[in-house]
Amino acid sequence: MASPENPQFDPQPHAGGEPASPFQGQGPFLAPDGGLPVSAPAAPQPVEDPVWSGWDVLLIAFLIFVLVSVLQFASAKIAQMLWYPRMTLYQAAQQVEKRPILLIISQIVIYIPVALLMIAMVEGKYHVPFWRAVRWNWPRSAWKLLALGGVLLLTLSVFESLLPMPKDTPFEHLFDRPLDAYLLAALAITLGPLMEELFFRGLLYPVLARRLGLAWGVLLSALPFALLHLPQYGYAWAAGLVIFVVGIVCGLVRAKTHSVGSSFLVHVGYNGMQMVIAIAFTRGFTHMPKGLLGCFGN
Repeated sequence: MASPENPQFDPQPHAGGEPASPFQGQGPFLAPDGGLPVSAPAAPQPVEDPVWSGWDVLLIAFLIFVLVSVLQFASAKIAQMLWYPRMTLYQAAQQVEKRPILLIISQIVIYIPVALLMIAMVEGKYHVPFWRAVRWNWPRSAWKLLALGGVLLLTLSVFESLLPMPKDTPFEHLFDRPLDAYLLAALAITLGPLMEELFFRGLLYPVLARRLGLAWGVLLSALPFALLHLPQYGYAWAAGLVIFVVGIVCGLVRAKTHSVGSSFLVHVGYNGMQMVIAIAFTRGFTHMPKGLLGCFGN
């Protein structure tokens, strides 16, 4: 995917590859005062140095988009044929979105090929173990990171009270039935944050940080993360802003700890705290006040 005309996304030379500077390997240089020889200054190391390129990440993102589009079309067509023969394809698709069990199945169906794509790209193309390459690095202080996610949720809850948060969103209606609510809550603290962190903080963040630096890497990986969730909340800008902040915090944790496992735990802590609050206030999802879930499911 990379080309000489577009080198900005290409992987940088690794240790043992090309010299880090034009003077490397040419021996010592005399000091300006004629004293002892000194070595040429080494080139600064990049913030991140993944083996894959930005073009690899763009290709995976495009294939994910194609997979989701094909799955949505297939789900709507099957639903139209089996349950809603009198509806148009668009109307059948809307009915599918309101059935949590179909949503869960579709998410799992999407996650499997997406995971295989990421693994194939890292291990098949670059011959590097996937978990080591994305810097999973499971932390020792797991409970502290889970607690950080919970504190983040409580802090943003105060922030949300100052914003025009949506009171009735498509996502909340998926929790109308207790069994559906528990299934979606389980997805929100397991496969959901795992796949999102692997892509946004495992694959996307490193190539952005290598090219633009840590700060821009964190910000620009949080932006598509927030945009991905906007349809769940009726494209409300306030909800998108809250999710953007969550993405920034997860990105900062990833950058500080060099561990996707750490950002995953923060993500789980955030979703898990909101699930616990929702269960407590709804007596086990049996009474759902509008707006209670907020930005649950990130």
